[in-house]
Amino acid sequence: MVAPLSDTPLSPLRTIAVIGLGTMGTGITEVLAKAGREVIGIDISEAQAARSLAAVEASTARAVQRGRLTEQERTAALARVRVSTDLRTAADADLVIEVAPESYEIKQQIFRELDGLVRPETILATGTNALSVTRLAADSARPERVLGLHFFNPAPAMKLVEVVSSVLTAPTAVTAVTNLALDLGKEPVAVGDRPGFVADGLLFGYLNQAAAMYEARYASREDIDAAMRLGCGLPMGPLALLDLIGVDTARTVLEAMYAESHDRLHAPAPILKQLSEAGLTGRKSGRGFYTYDAPNSATVVPDALTPLSGAGAAPGRPVGSVGVAGSGTMASGIAEVFAKAGYDVVLAARSEEKAQTAKARIGKSLSRSVDKGRLTAETAAQILDRITPAGSYDAFADVDLALEAVAEDLEIKQQLFATLDKVCKPGAVLATTTSSLPVVACARATSRPQDVIGMHFFNPAPAMKLVEVVRTVLTADDVHATVREVCGRIKKHAVDCGDRAGFIVNALLFPYLNNAIKMVQEHYASLDDIDAAMKLGGGYPMGPFELLDVVGLDVSLAIEKVLHREFRDPGLAPAPLLEHLVAAGCLGRKTGRGFREYARR
Repeated sequence: MVAPLSDTPLSPLRTIAVIGLGTMGTGITEVLAKAGREVIGIDISEAQAARSLAAVEASTARAVQRGRLTEQERTAALARVRVSTDLRTAADADLVIEVAPESYEIKQQIFRELDGLVRPETILATGTNALSVTRLAADSARPERVLGLHFFNPAPAMKLVEVVSSVLTAPTAVTAVTNLALDLGKEPVAVGDRPGFVADGLLFGYLNQAAAMYEARYASREDIDAAMRLGCGLPMGPLALLDLIGVDTARTVLEAMYAESHDRLHAPAPILKQLSEAGLTGRKSGRGFYTYDAPNSATVVPDALTPLSGAGAAPGRPVGSVGVAGSGTMASGIAEVFAKAGYDVVLAARSEEKAQTAKARIGKSLSRSVDKGRLTAETAAQILDRITPAGSYDAFADVDLALEAVAEDLEIKQQLFATLDKVCKPGAVLATTTSSLPVVACARATSRPQDVIGMHFFNPAPAMKLVEVVRTVLTADDVHATVREVCGRIKKHAVDCGDRAGFIVNALLFPYLNNAIKMVQEHYASLDDIDAAMKLGGGYPMGPFELLDVVGLDVSLAIEKVLHREFRDPGLAPAPLLEHLVAAGCLGRKTGRGFREYARR
């Protein structure tokens, strides 16, 4: 009788078999060989096994050219790799990692065959990110030795590895595989068994919402992708990322997630099925959401959906002077942006003192730019001279564009638009910077709703490149054209969207943040593990809880409520944990405590 694994100390995992030599299996093979492991790569296709070996040879050659490996290290690593089409070559492996296609039937067949081949103490790992590790383990003769080992693509570059335990997995197997991940230079995160685990569990819901947004023709694929890259600092837009992952793969993962959660946010957007069944699976087929110059190419080429720059656009209205209403950080930042672009700016607030304070804040910002060598003192002085503070909105009488950045309160904004309607000259464009309120409600507070549009800047306005340009059903074409032209002059990237809650960025970002909170609420993973997973596995500049504490939990809750009210989707209901923290006054960094505690300044 074999001793239970929990009682049996495991020898180091020196010989490792990798089953399935596609992109992921090849990447894992390279990582293991470079870390001194003996690797047996196994694939049913002899041609694929040969291609995999050639890919490892080419990749390690590039590493030598870039100074990341010596020629000696490369030679030694390649000597540790052998490939085969015979599963029996895995017989002496200490660990087997299968990265076969995402099919229970295929994976279970592999595990059943391995049961009769490998040593009793061998650990069997599945690389799945969509299927149940528990179900695979239960079908094995050695369930205590089965776990998940989820690498991220490309495996040589991505630091995150999710180590997935089922209820049957022995702790010593988890320890052995975790130690291996550390030896490989990876950052292992221990998670339980549910579809998508942490990183993909959060990522794929977001990708699905982006696909649905595009399918509804709310915004173009280019604008959705640009919005998330520039508004959130993500390395890729969601639709480009779906093409990279594979539209069919994303659909499979989402089907598994929806089967578990029954959350409509995980129900695959119909366009994913349509593209998959048409063979338009992304980069690997040469076409998905975008069109590529060849299968497996990263080069996007124009197609019938590619927007023609400026084609057929209405001429805009002339804009020489700009009025900015407000005295907070956003108003100051926007005024600075326009003044830097050469516009004369009237910065108006409810009192002369508030307006002067806001101008002084801009002066400090410009001084910091001078200190960093980004501006000369003379240029900074010229920029500041273009800004005229005013204690009354009457000062907007001659501006061509009046833009409000006051409190995110509909009643306050409507009162301000009623005032702008009276003081601004005919033909002036009236814009709101709201991030969550209906632009049309501001427009209806005026007698000229055709002149009203949304210009959602991101904070800090001088640094962030994105502006969401929000048309209502009443906005005139030349008003939209004017704002697009102005965005170009102030060196911002404009994306077009309609007047609905969250626009592009917040409508995709906040459900993702809310789902992260639910993971903690359900004790599935820790704050630190979730933040690490999204930074290391998704390339996010900040983890969700870092970001929530920066944005402010009260602000986040308000946006979640607006989204839930607008779309009536139960999956968008704010997580109770978020509501409880806000009720307790734990609002994030600004109060010294949110999801984490911060030192008081």
